[in-house]
Amino acid sequence: MLLSFSFPLLIFHLLRTTSRRKLHLPPGNLGLPFLGETLQLISAYKTENPEPFIDDRVSKYGTVFTTHVFGEPTVFSADPDTNRFILQNEGRLFESSYPGSISNLLGRHSLLLMRGSLHKRMHSLTMSFANSCIIRDHLLVDIDRLVRLNMEAWTGRVLLMEEAKKITFQLTVKQLMSFDPCEWTENLMKEYMLVIEGFFTIPLPIFSTTYRRAIQARGKVAEALGLVVRERRRESEKGERKNDMLAALLDEEGDGGGGFSDEEIVDFMVALLVAGYETTSTIMTLAVKFLTENPCALAELKEEHAEIRARKGEAETLQWDDYKSMSFTQCVVNETLRVANIISGVFRRAMRDVSIKGYTIPKGWQVFASLRAVHMDHNHFKDARTFNPWRWQANSGSSSSSSSSSSSVINVFTPFGGGPRRCPGAELARVELLVFLHHMVTRFSWVPAEQDKLVFFPTTRTQKRYPIIVERRDDS
Repeated sequence: MLLSFSFPLLIFHLLRTTSRRKLHLPPGNLGLPFLGETLQLISAYKTENPEPFIDDRVSKYGTVFTTHVFGEPTVFSADPDTNRFILQNEGRLFESSYPGSISNLLGRHSLLLMRGSLHKRMHSLTMSFANSCIIRDHLLVDIDRLVRLNMEAWTGRVLLMEEAKKITFQLTVKQLMSFDPCEWTENLMKEYMLVIEGFFTIPLPIFSTTYRRAIQARGKVAEALGLVVRERRRESEKGERKNDMLAALLDEEGDGGGGFSDEEIVDFMVALLVAGYETTSTIMTLAVKFLTENPCALAELKEEHAEIRARKGEAETLQWDDYKSMSFTQCVVNETLRVANIISGVFRRAMRDVSIKGYTIPKGWQVFASLRAVHMDHNHFKDARTFNPWRWQANSGSSSSSSSSSSSVINVFTPFGGGPRRCPGAELARVELLVFLHHMVTRFSWVPAEQDKLVFFPTTRTQKRYPIIVERRDDS
């Protein structure tokens, strides 16, 4: 039995080695047959310090290396120039590609998986609902109102990550479908959280209970959103129209010229809920965590927002000029994005054989551009693994080398991705973060309720949802 099992493995290994030499792949280790190095990757990202998975391989093979994760041979890049090359050549040399678990749960019509002219059109449509003018004239008042509304109920022990998720989910649902918080939105959020838990699992229900629950929850989310789409279609036929993302989707002609189907619109909205809800709420939580652990930064942030609040009445909502004046808060947000790396990297697939850095990436191979590896590299950011918001003041101390110039910082700092697929809601996320931090520091003082730590799998989060004890500040 041992011989019969070992012989196929030996043949498999020899074939892989011969193929790699012929193609001149980046150096690396494909790991075990079928599993590759997936278990090592997951194990690293379940800890507070996932860096060694990439660090060890970079020190051994260089910043571009070969591995095998999530069922596929994959070229990892920890090099900013290579990452930029991958991102900028979307649709020419590379195309969007994600593990089967993510693809199945988001749906084949999601923005994340769209390609070509359809993706370009839908990306543009999304940006049109999240640009500076729309935020300033329409969305800012809702952001300020919903943040205040949620914080009114805070007292005593608060699970900050859960509260932040409520805020961002409500904001996203409002932008997409014009719904204010209600029982329906609460039930939708509960199912949606189950969907996200299944993102990085084996995409086979028989092997993964988490994935099976996620698929079931995805069906409930799709059913709920489908009912909304059908009702809005009927309203649209009667001449009724709301100013939200769903109305814009119903107005679009669609890929075949006959309008988008209900399934296409539902898939699109499911993906936008991921983008607007999970990532922003995590950044909100981690910004508070990092500030709590850095009293000097927290004191300077409080001072900036106390000055803003002193210019306004207690009940007066934030205006665009207030947002633009939050210069140190922008530094805090930049540094939180850099250290936390909510989007650890992006998956792409080579559309043909691609030559880069003297190596060949074969057609059909998966590529992972690691944004985290660049952001946490001491060659690009001095003391890269230390939270230091002051490094963003006139880019002071951003790098230990010549990359301290503005253009170089832009090249290596890519928290929202880059190229044609750069996150269309980047500015909206920033506004939500700054409004949240403003009300957090002007309304409350807080202390951690217990020790908590960061983990990065299946998504970046704190292990205990960051419990804090809040005390409402005296209005006087």
